Amino acid sequence: MLHAVIMAGGSGTRFWPESRADRPKQLLALTGGRTMIQQTVDRLGAAIPAERVFVVTAARLVPAMREQLPQLPAGAILGEPCKRDTAPCIGLAAFLLSRRDPDATMVVMPSDHAIEPTAVFQSAIQQAAALVDSDPKRIVTFGIRPTYPAESFGYIERAEAIGPGVYNVARFREKPPAAVAEQYLKAGTFYWNSGIFIWKAATILAALKQHQPEMFAHLQTIAAADGKPEFTAVFEREFAAIRGVSIDYAVMEKAEKVAVIEALFVWDDVGSWHAIARLRGVDADGNTIAGKHLGLHTANCVIRSDDEHLVVTLGLKDCIVVHTPDATLVADRRDEESIRRVVKMLEERGWSQYL
Repeated sequence: MLHAVIMAGGSGTRFWPESRADRPKQLLALTGGRTMIQQTVDRLGAAIPAERVFVVTAARLVPAMREQLPQLPAGAILGEPCKRDTAPCIGLAAFLLSRRDPDATMVVMPSDHAIEPTAVFQSAIQQAAALVDSDPKRIVTFGIRPTYPAESFGYIERAEAIGPGVYNVARFREKPPAAVAEQYLKAGTFYWNSGIFIWKAATILAALKQHQPEMFAHLQTIAAADGKPEFTAVFEREFAAIRGVSIDYAVMEKAEKVAVIEALFVWDDVGSWHAIARLRGVDADGNTIAGKHLGLHTANCVIRSDDEHLVVTLGLKDCIVVHTPDATLVADRRDEESIRRVVKMLEERGWSQYL
């Protein structure tokens, strides 16, 4: 049976000041009327009904997740006691799902992507699940055909075709420098790594046991306590003892039987304020506006405000302006990565009220 596992524990620091520790980007309505996590569950539709959706997030976010996803059954939202990257998150979900459904097929996806149209995405999920059913030891992922030499995405190099738009994976590549990304784009055999995976729960557990035996042992201990009074204590103790590592490093770069499907859906990882401009579009002056704004000689800016607070810009170009009730960001659009440095500086100064 097909189950969805949604990874929703990210902090979204590049969306500060709107994204905060108790309200990270997956809980925000950045690209429309629904929040990112709500849109992620929505697009599964009838392909994977709510009773087979499993969300893994940070423990502090569980109440907010439950409020935003009331259609999910009790126990469908798991809160990690600490951050340990994607491999432990996925491995624990695989253990817990396999206890309920020994033949479970997992669709693993982040909670902060923008994907459309929904029907095409659901069709792609069904295609990937069929590939896994035909060979239960196969791992399937989706590759996004690159449109520019991105340095912020990992890449998948394809090998020989095994079907229309389906290829064996030659290797996974890390985020490249600009010159290498340009080579990947020109080669025509590289995809952006979407971070969406389909596999049997048993297959990913076997891979973790082989390549990450210590992690596997901790996760196995946690799973064995599922449903018992001591579960919370065991979860906190064993999960904290795990060395955090991504699923790419832990398994994908070592796996032998991996297929990539060239995605026909439109995909964006919504990783920064630049993504909001891509997704919401721009006006005649190249501005993306969300909120009440009055501008003169303002161009190529992303401007976001809440409630009825008016933002006025005069002679402003290539900037990001984000207003919230207690903090306002004004940044050079070309230096967006420095927002993470700002968050670190706030931590260092002990200004936790702004985090």
